[in-house]
Parts: sequence; C-alpha cells; structure tokens
Amino acid sequence: MNMTKNKGKKLLAVFAHPDDESFICGGTLAKYAGEGVEITLVSATRGDMGRRMGNPPYLNRETMAAARELELREACEHLGVKRLIFFDIRDKTVEFVEEESLIARIAALIEEVQPDVVLTFHEVLGGHPDHCAIGKATTAAFQRTGHQGSLYFISFGDAMTRPERFGFAPQDIMRIDVQAHLAAKLAAFRAHRCQTEIDEWVWLPDREALAKLGRYEYFMKWDRAATARSNDDLF
Repeated sequence: MNMTKNKGKKLLAVFAHPDDESFICGGTLAKYAGEGVEITLVSATRGDMGRRMGNPPYLNRETMAAARELELREACEHLGVKRLIFFDIRDKTVEFVEEESLIARIAALIEEVQPDVVLTFHEVLGGHPDHCAIGKATTAAFQRTGHQGSLYFISFGDAMTRPERFGFAPQDIMRIDVQAHLAAKLAAFRAHRCQTEIDEWVWLPDREALAKLGRYEYFMKWDRAATARSNDDLF
C-alpha cells in the first residue's frame, strides 16, 4: 500500500459534536491521514449538553465542555487530524443559529482550505437536529462557493448497505475499507471517555473490541451525477 498516495490533498470535515468524527468515520479519517491528506476538522459545538457525564458521573454542565474538548484533541491525535476548529455554538442549538452567518462562515473556511473533499451530515438523514443543521449549512456553503472538490455525507454504521431504503442508488454510495485503521478508530473511541465509559464493549480487550467495529464506512455522494473513478476512494 502506498501510504502517501494522497499526500498534499486536503479534506475538510464539518460536524456538530466532539465524537462525531470518531464514532461515525474515524477509520476513514485515519486512513486518509495515513496517506498524507491534510485534514481540517470542525466541531460546531463542544458537546456541553451531552447526556453522558462519565460512568460513574464525574462531569457537570460547567465542566463538560472543557473535558470534551480535551477528549476531542486526544482523538484527533489518534486519527492523525492536524487542525481542529471549534465554532463555539451552544450544543443542541445549531438549528437556531442565524443561518446566513453560519453558511458564510463555512463558505469562508472552504475558500481558505480549498479542500479536495468535504464531509458533513445529510440535512435530513443526519438524525440529531444539530447534525442536520450543520449538514444543511455546509451543503449550502459548498454550493455557494462553487468549489470544484467533492462533497459527501457521512452515514451511520452499515445503514447504506441498502441505500435504496433512503432514496439512494448503489452507485451513489462510497464504501471505504478501514480494516487497517480500526486500531486508530478504537483509540479515538476510547479518547472520548466520558461518552464511552458506559459502553462495555469499548473497554473489552483490544481483540474483542476491534471485532465490534465494522470493516467499512459508507458515504453518500452529494453530486449523484458525478462519475467516480471507483466507489472505494473519496479522492
């Protein structure tokens, strides 16, 4: 494997919370970081309204934001993400932020970074309202800039093994093999300690925990008319 085949290329990931990057697409981020891609990660919030506060609980509303920032920074180290940006939006309020200002902020970042690939949430299939809101704003910003890179929506687990259930065709789905990067993904999971201490499987011996992680991560193409060279590489 050529671990520098994408050296110098750029990826911008715009998500809502600390842990989105690890739990959903940590393997993909680790893979491309290992191939020399420069990754910029945006977390719109600091996850200060998260319901999980450690097991047993040791955080509160006053301490959670700082703790989750530290956890995210550690996760980024495991994944190879070099640049982290917080928008400092209050958790669970992304949908209420003035939309035009949020779109403009993301558009400015796209113009600055000039990414080859942008990752975000689908504005309908994101699940959490914060996910959908940041995905909608990022998609609008991408369109506004007229950027020539590729935009993909992240998806949960193996949901997109049957994309027709969500209105997508198989050719609209990118399947990334992250088998070689599951150790980094697990380390990133464990870095988000306050969110994962309640999940017993995360803390099993490495071999058992790694077996719980899927080999593939799936992404939906924003531009369904675009012809991909293959459906197993985002670049």
